[in-house]
Amino acid sequence: MQGLLERVVAGANDEDVQAGAGVEVVVRPALEATAEDVLAADGYVLGTTANFGYMSGALKHFFDSTFLAVGGALDPSGAPDASGADTTAGRPYGLWLHGRYDLTGAERSVQSIVGALGWRQGYDVLGVLGEVDDAALEDAYGLGATIAALLADG
Repeated sequence: MQGLLERVVAGANDEDVQAGAGVEVVVRPALEATAEDVLAADGYVLGTTANFGYMSGALKHFFDSTFLAVGGALDPSGAPDASGADTTAGRPYGLWLHGRYDLTGAERSVQSIVGALGWRQGYDVLGVLGEVDDAALEDAYGLGATIAALLADG
């Protein structure tokens, strides 16, 4: 995860992307990120391990503690309701996951929540199963660079 994070951040800080763009890259561990951090950002890159078919507990805590404050909405049954998302709706996001066996449930759980927030997927989900190889690290760089470029253009 650390290697992927470092490459995402390097991509977001790529000098060609940053040239005149003024994109500030802020890294917050999920357990330290607040609703204020989310509201202050113009876009997001999320990373998580895939544990027992679900996102990490840290990322789940982040969503649990910020969801309503950053524009998430729930329908009367308590399910996510994207029609009520407005505060951060439309902001681009990217996602990377790393796991040993299966990423499906972790990806689905994150996509469900960001969908309810109305965030706009800005890059294909980067899913890494097993060892993190050079190709995955290069894809992580592209993920960071693409989200930063989207913010520079917008």
